[in-house]
Amino acid sequence: MTDTVELTFKDLNLPAELLQALEKVGYEKPTPIQAQCIPLIMEGHDLLGTAQTGTGKTAAFALPMLANVDANNSNTQLLVLAPTRELAIQVAEAFQVYASFSRKINVLPIYGGSSYDNQIRQLRRGAQVVVGTPGRVIDHIKKGTLKLDNLKFLVLDEADEMLRMGFIDDVEWILSHAPAERQTALFSATMPDPIRKITKRYLSDPKQVKIESKVATASTIKQRYCQVAGHHKLEALTRIMEVEEFDAVIIFVRTKTATMELSEKLSARGYAVEPLNGDIPQNSRERTVERLKRGKIDILVATDVVARGLDVERVSHVINYDVPYDTESYVHRIGRTGRAGRTGDAILFISHREKRMLFSIERATRQSIDPMPIPSISQLNETRLSRFKSSVIEAISDSSIETLIPIVESIQAETEAAPEVIMAALAKIAQGDEPLILKEGDRPDLNSAPPRGDRNDRGGRDDRGGRGRERGGDRGGDRGGDRPQRARKSSTPEEGMQRYRIEVGHTHGAKPGNIVGAIANEANISSKNIGAIEIYDNFSTVDLPKNMPRATQDTLQKTRVAGQRLNMREWSDQPPRRRAKPE
Repeated sequence: MTDTVELTFKDLNLPAELLQALEKVGYEKPTPIQAQCIPLIMEGHDLLGTAQTGTGKTAAFALPMLANVDANNSNTQLLVLAPTRELAIQVAEAFQVYASFSRKINVLPIYGGSSYDNQIRQLRRGAQVVVGTPGRVIDHIKKGTLKLDNLKFLVLDEADEMLRMGFIDDVEWILSHAPAERQTALFSATMPDPIRKITKRYLSDPKQVKIESKVATASTIKQRYCQVAGHHKLEALTRIMEVEEFDAVIIFVRTKTATMELSEKLSARGYAVEPLNGDIPQNSRERTVERLKRGKIDILVATDVVARGLDVERVSHVINYDVPYDTESYVHRIGRTGRAGRTGDAILFISHREKRMLFSIERATRQSIDPMPIPSISQLNETRLSRFKSSVIEAISDSSIETLIPIVESIQAETEAAPEVIMAALAKIAQGDEPLILKEGDRPDLNSAPPRGDRNDRGGRDDRGGRGRERGGDRGGDRGGDRPQRARKSSTPEEGMQRYRIEVGHTHGAKPGNIVGAIANEANISSKNIGAIEIYDNFSTVDLPKNMPRATQDTLQKTRVAGQRLNMREWSDQPPRRRAKPE
């Protein structure tokens, strides 16, 4: 194939409307996966794509499939399945951009936590492209509001992620109810056996595209780490953000509470920042992301779950304020920058006791992470002086300052002060409450001991995710990667957990994976925070974090598993004996 450096989108036989849309957003040359996938899909082949996140795979299937969608037919012709609502929204937005010059093509995202009624209205009006999470797609198919009779294309995006989240049975159900005569594309970062089985069963002689990656992280991302005690992380963060040239930043923390607390502290220091976590309503989260895209804010403080799938071009830096729980979380986090050929910076905060995680990340990614010294007072002063001088020089070139010269002359006449003294006085006024030039004692000593009773910075249990972890917080995303122990060892829930009854059981075909996946995706509860599950004939019990927001409980009331509404309520009685497994 022609080298992708020489290849342009015009060489891929895409319709003029799509080329217009690509030109509008400034895309000229396809990424490797786009250059290989687009011709194959245009030729009508089923496709199996293996590539890491951030390679530009959405355009790889969206462009050729849109090229063959009949805009004059309002029925659903293209269905994309995504593991999380955030990814579904992102993919739908990309489709809308690419279809912007064809007003007849409607794109509809459908996912949990959003109004059924609104989705039904839009489906009735007609949407040629539907992007959705498996559970909500099944609900609409069973309701008859999403019809697949005219389906031409079906895409499984991040199939391995759907497997980890327990959606694989739902995915197979959808595939089995889709028309046999269709074109299917499956994309996955890895290819575990269950995914291979799906490809053999539901894909017809697929062409394979594999984008080799020597490392799990993009080469366009500069990775650094700072060794800093927990009680000094805020000071280290503010110093770094003062010295680093950044456009937009995503700061990752472990818990929902931490997103709020850190956002408040940064806001008090003058930064345009907002939190992003699973307790914030979906529409508010979408508005926050849009504000970041438009430059209304510059910083998001987020948990893993809600930030997965975010692709905001402005994001120049990702800062791991809290160490992720596993290497995969790290890769997904820093993948929010340096995407599709763009450059980016990733900074990791670690304590001395967390160095083992640093080494694990380096081994897993096969890429070294360089040490980064925390900026000193002298570096801060150097940066401040440089920026102050630049702003003064810029102001000097502004002709409007001539109207202010008489004021300065008047001050000089009254005080007989030298011009440089007046300039220094104006600089003092401009610097505000904090001195322009800092002395060593003006900022905390980063070598000081932690406050009495604070064990985090001496490798206490919080550093290892022990007792100090907020049970209702997010722990590495809705991936369900390391399966939690679900066998009940006690008749009572663990500390910090509440047992609930849900109206789905063996007779409905419920499985633990279905329940975990539905709760994780619909309510934005990390799978690792879902406790023991017991399945009986006509109902099940599940242990979830105590004191969940009312909105989350309402969402779970309406959530469906195996076609059954959960109707979740607190459980207080002794459950009946479990049904014996058939011999």
